[in-house]
Amino acid sequence: MTLFERFEVIDVDTHITEPADTWTSRVSRRWGDAVPHVERQDGVDVWVLNGRRWAKPGNTAMAGFDGTLPEGPATYEDMHPAAWDPTARVAFMDEQQIRAQVLYPNIGGFGGGGWLDHGDPAFALECVQAYNNFQIDFASVAPDRLLPIVSLPFWDVEASVAEIERCVGAGHRGINFCNQPEAYGQPNLWDQHWDPIWHAAEDTGVTVNFHIGGGRIGEQIMGGVEMGFRANFSRISSLLFVDNLRCISNLIHGGVCHRFPNVKFVSVESGVGMIPGALEAFDWQWRNGGVVTEHPEYDLLPSEYFRRQIYGCFWYERDAVTSALLAYPDNMMFETDFPHPTCQHPGPQTPAVEPKDYAESALISLPDEVLRKVLVSTAAELYGVAV
Repeated sequence: MTLFERFEVIDVDTHITEPADTWTSRVSRRWGDAVPHVERQDGVDVWVLNGRRWAKPGNTAMAGFDGTLPEGPATYEDMHPAAWDPTARVAFMDEQQIRAQVLYPNIGGFGGGGWLDHGDPAFALECVQAYNNFQIDFASVAPDRLLPIVSLPFWDVEASVAEIERCVGAGHRGINFCNQPEAYGQPNLWDQHWDPIWHAAEDTGVTVNFHIGGGRIGEQIMGGVEMGFRANFSRISSLLFVDNLRCISNLIHGGVCHRFPNVKFVSVESGVGMIPGALEAFDWQWRNGGVVTEHPEYDLLPSEYFRRQIYGCFWYERDAVTSALLAYPDNMMFETDFPHPTCQHPGPQTPAVEPKDYAESALISLPDEVLRKVLVSTAAELYGVAV
């Protein structure tokens, strides 16, 4: 039996390529053409907001596409239907032998900050609420298998707390929080400004998830276009992992983990191979820098705070993954990033790798106890999945 036949695999990072009516059917008409909608321009479906071309949905649905960015499926009809249709998604999960998937957004940014660049804060809030409502509808096809995560209007803490309470009550399984709020003129993660959100996570019993690219990713991409699109995309895509290491460091060194020991934080789509080395560096500098002299209340080392309440996700690593999973078997989870450009279901130019094939070749040497944790049980506990 393969690993995917032996274990009820939970995929902790996938994305929904939002259907064309996501906002037009859920946002007040008073906003007129400002509401995100899809137009077909020169044979290509594009998102338009405030009369401006915003993004191509096909670039978020690259699974099975024979090509690389900036190319992509031209229309929704050209995409893998599981990218945007919940019934097709469940059928695809059955085909891939995946028990459940955690769902993240595209439009609006991976941390939700993209809405701030498009007018009235009230409009931004309504767009976030509409997306969260859409997720409820999407997940209703299989609520025990499709696991929505609350997007937050993080620029408004009171509204964020209200949205957490509303959405968790409606079935959302966690919080999607911006990993770099300072990029939007907001306080850093360690600032007590955010404590009401951590309290809300604690009270509702859900995870706080930091997806890579939560800052102003567009500015980073434009900062290196002269080297070529594909080279720069590879550069930025890799360095986004490092941004999440900075996020983990901010939570630990800034005392968030110490103040909120019961809150679980997840670094999403950032890989795990770099984590043990980063934690070793944190511990070394923590001791040598005399952090406990400055903060005698900190009763654990960085690696111990991580082990207690922070988690990472992997989907492509081979050389470094085994040692990382053995070092922190209780803190690592499996993902596929479906249907993104670097997902486990790419086109034949990569060449194609299915998740179960990757697991068989990269993880087969691990003991069953570790495999059960990283493929199933840790995610089941964090996201409330009955297995």
